[in-house]
Amino acid sequence: SDEHLDLDDGRWEDIHVVTGALKLFFRELTEPLVPFSHFDKFIAAIKMQDPTRRGRCIRDLVFSLPPAHHDTMKVLFRHLCRVIEYKEENRMSVQSIAIVFGPTLLRPASEEGNMAMHMVFQNQVVEHILNQYSYIF
Repeated sequence: SDEHLDLDDGRWEDIHVVTGALKLFFRELTEPLVPFSHFDKFIAAIKMQDPTRRGRCIRDLVFSLPPAHHDTMKVLFRHLCRVIEYKEENRMSVQSIAIVFGPTLLRPASEEGNMAMHMVFQNQVVEHILNQYSYIF
């Protein structure tokens, strides 16, 4: 929206407010960061047994995203990698970040099917991209 935010306002000092706003922004997008059209492709890729093929396939899928999605993902994941560098202080490991962001960034068009199973794979995709950031981007 066109609302002007003063980030020097004291209410933004609580990191939970900022992180909550970031998650809410991505959760409320009409289409997630990983478009619905790519959901099944990412899930199929993360299920591949051969790690080399899996890595190449996920990198190719990220590259195939529309430019706005790809560029946003690059910036977001670069930031999340920096957050992970401080995991001893903030308790946000790769797995924790994946659990928080997996279902928000990557979700099916409809909630039919096994949501619990989807969540496992959604988290694994995010975890893979975080772990392989420099290779993927």
